[in-house]
Parts: sequence; C-alpha cells; structure tokens
Amino acid sequence: MNQALNIIKNETLTYNQQVLQLAGQGESTLNVLNIDDKTKPLLEKNIICTMFEGNAPYRPRYVIPDYEKLMKEGCKFLELDIPTDIWEATNNLLIFYKHVPSITSYPVYLGNIDELLEPFVKDEEEAYKAIKLYLKHIDRTLTDSFVHANIGPIDTKAGRLILKAMRALQCAVPNLTVKYDKDLTSKEFITLCAQTALSTAKPSFANHKMDVVDFKTEKYALASCYNGFLIGGGGYTLVRLVLSRLAEESSSVDDFIENKIPFVTQKMLEYIDERIRFLVEEAAFFKSNFLVLEGFIKKDLFSGMFGIVGLAEAVNHLLNATNQDDRFGYSKEANKLGLRIIEKINSIVTSHKSKYTGCFDGQHLMHAQVGIDTDTGISPGCRIPVGEEPELFKHIIQSAPYHKYFFNGIGDIFVFEDTYKDNLEAIVNVIDGAFKTGIRYISAYSDSSDVVRVTGYLVKKSEVNQLENKKAVKNNATVFGMNAKHGSKAFDRKRRA
Repeated sequence: MNQALNIIKNETLTYNQQVLQLAGQGESTLNVLNIDDKTKPLLEKNIICTMFEGNAPYRPRYVIPDYEKLMKEGCKFLELDIPTDIWEATNNLLIFYKHVPSITSYPVYLGNIDELLEPFVKDEEEAYKAIKLYLKHIDRTLTDSFVHANIGPIDTKAGRLILKAMRALQCAVPNLTVKYDKDLTSKEFITLCAQTALSTAKPSFANHKMDVVDFKTEKYALASCYNGFLIGGGGYTLVRLVLSRLAEESSSVDDFIENKIPFVTQKMLEYIDERIRFLVEEAAFFKSNFLVLEGFIKKDLFSGMFGIVGLAEAVNHLLNATNQDDRFGYSKEANKLGLRIIEKINSIVTSHKSKYTGCFDGQHLMHAQVGIDTDTGISPGCRIPVGEEPELFKHIIQSAPYHKYFFNGIGDIFVFEDTYKDNLEAIVNVIDGAFKTGIRYISAYSDSSDVVRVTGYLVKKSEVNQLENKKAVKNNATVFGMNAKHGSKAFDRKRRA
C-alpha cells in the first residue's frame, strides 16, 4: 500500500510511468509459480536475480514480430491494409508498434527499418520528411530507450536517410544497431554509421558475418539492449546469475566451479522453465494475442535467456586480486579463470533441454546481461570494470574470447575523444579489427555527445540533469541512467585518444 502511494505522489514520474509502476505493484501481490525450497534462498539473496519481471508472467519479456509480413500482408486485427507509399508504410508501423508488448510495455524491436522502408523511397526529400517524423513520433510516444531498431547490412537510400534524421534529431529513442559485414556493407555507409555513432551514441555495430553463422539464418534481430533473437520469435524470460555474489559464498576456486556453479545453474534453469510454463500453459498471451493468431510471432521461435553479470568481480574475489596487474582484464591467470567459469556455465546451459523451446535445439541462450540500475560493484556481463580499462586494443583482445558464447547478447563500449569526428576511418578500422578478433558487438560514442550509452541502452545527459533536479523526463530509462551514473560510474568510461 505504501509503495503504491509513493508512486502516486512521486512528482518525478510522468502519468504513463506511474501507470506502469502501479501495474507492477499489482502483479507483485500474486504468487503463482512453483519454486522449490532450494531455489528460494538463492532468489532471496539475489544470487538468482529475476530482473523485475514480476511474479506472474503474462507476456514474453521480448517480442520480435515479423514486420516484413505486416508490410506484405497488412494486419486483420488492426485493420491495416498493405502500404502503398512512404506515409502509409510509416503510419502502419507506428500503429502496429503500440500493440507489441514487452517487459517494458513498449516494443523492444521495431524491425530492420531500412529494409522495411526502402521500397517506398521514391522522392528522397519526401521520404526524409516522412522518416524524420516517424523517428520523432517514436521518440515522443515509445518513451523508453530499450526500443530498438536495426539497419544494414546493405547500403540503402532509406538507411542513409535514417542516419541523417538520427543526427538531426539527437534522440535517445530508438536505440539502433547496424548489421555490418565488410564484404556486404559499403565503406561509405559504414562511415556514415560511424559519424552518426560519435554524434548520437548509435548505431552500435553487430558482427553480421558471425551472427549469421550462429543464428543459422539472416532473419535475426538485435533488440532491447543488444539481445539477439530469431525474427518472429523472442525471449520468454531473462533471469540472471550474479556471479560476484555466488563467489562470496564459495570457499575456493574449485568449490566455486565444481560445486556452486553446477548447483545454482541447474536451479536457475529450473526456475526459467517454471516461469515459461506459467506463461505458455496458464497465461492468455500465446492463446489469444493477435500477434500469435495472425502469425507475426510463433511460439516455437522463442527461447529462455540465461543471463550472467559480475564475472570480473567474481574472478577478483576468488583470486583475492587487489593489485591491478593481478585483476580481471590484466592478469593471464584472472582472464583464464574467467573463461573457465563461462565455459563451465555454458556446458551446463547447453546440455539442458526445455520442452517449451522449439529452436536452438531446445536450449536456453547465454546472455551477458548489461546490469541494472541498483547494481553497485557489479560489472555487466563479462566486461572489465569501469575505471580499470586497459589500452584499447588490449581491451578488445581480452574481451573477444567471451563473445562466442553469447549470441543472445554481449557487447563492449568505447568512448572516443571528439577529435575522432575528423578521422572516421579510424573508428571503422577499430571495428574491423575488433570483428577479426571475434568481437560480436561493439558500441562507440564521443565524449561530447549529449546522448550517451549507459550500458546497453541510451539516455541524454541533459535529461539525467533534469531528473537529478527532481523534474520529470519522458524517457523511462533515464532513471536507470541516473542511478548507473552514480552507482556503477557508467558515465566515467575511459576516453580513447
């Protein structure tokens, strides 16, 4: 009761933000999941973290509709005809987005928007006006920077107009990823992407060649922070293992790897399955939602997500590493232990089969989770802690071996001095070099940008300042950004000269 009243009285929340938080409070009163007595203490200690998904899953965490089907066939439920021009195309998408749920209640995936809009680019001046209004509409109505669009790998007129509009608007929403393959993507287009990234902290750069191999199809999507899914599917649920907290309960490295990890990983997989069971068997979504009934999404293309955070802190704790040269990101022993931990978890996760997953051989997917705003002293996924970053290329080489385990999502972020805006080729060279080492996903922005990448999502520094001054802001993610700024020093990444 008090928590609900505090939400109602909170002057820093918009009306829509209040509604979403009050709905979460209502869901938290339910108790419908079957959780055994060995799992409950792990949840109570937050070793297994539920990511605030609530006690009664009633929609998948991430939904990835097939928007190409919408453009080719329209939608019966929403009474949308097949679009014939750029205005109808953008209007259909904007209407459809309002009906795509997710954990945030906003769509986390908007489509490969350059491919969707390219057939309708006839007059470039008119198309630019339509695309700019379309992106502005998204920023003003889908007010959450986990809303995510894709472009690439092919250079298109629509893609160039999208980048131009992004630079003009300087919006934190939507998030954006370019699928980049040096053999498919033109040098001019990827250079425009680098220019836009330094200006607006987007797009991020996905290793398209690597993703096509791992997903076994080109019909994949990067959504929310940087989460990889099959188009037409999504993620049932994301639960994360906080490795640093588990390490603190371990007596030694061997105890951690041979006893604690197998036990907790198995309990977490069972918990993921239980959340999916309720969603699939008892909740209404997969039985009645028009997205399912019309084939925009298919249950067989959904999977569970096994998240991990705090690898660096776990390694440092287990090795009692206090000197920088002995710590994760620097020491061969620490880095070797980090890989040993991930390989152990991966072996257990990939051997587990879920009856509810019809893709990826029935496996839940490993995910290097980007952190939450309440994390303090817990680094996202497999990242080196902020403030301890080594020199750029050493950083990339250290990080690369982890990326092959996480095609559901992993990434590294680098902040560049403003002078790189005059040397965009250097940014492209960094990305090309990173991909050659095995990096799957990389983000870059300049230190002068108002739009910044907190971890996997975007906020504006100016809006964080507003919130710090007790003024409401439209982007739901800004409160996460403000807390991450203070708790995990997300605004203090090393500037690369």
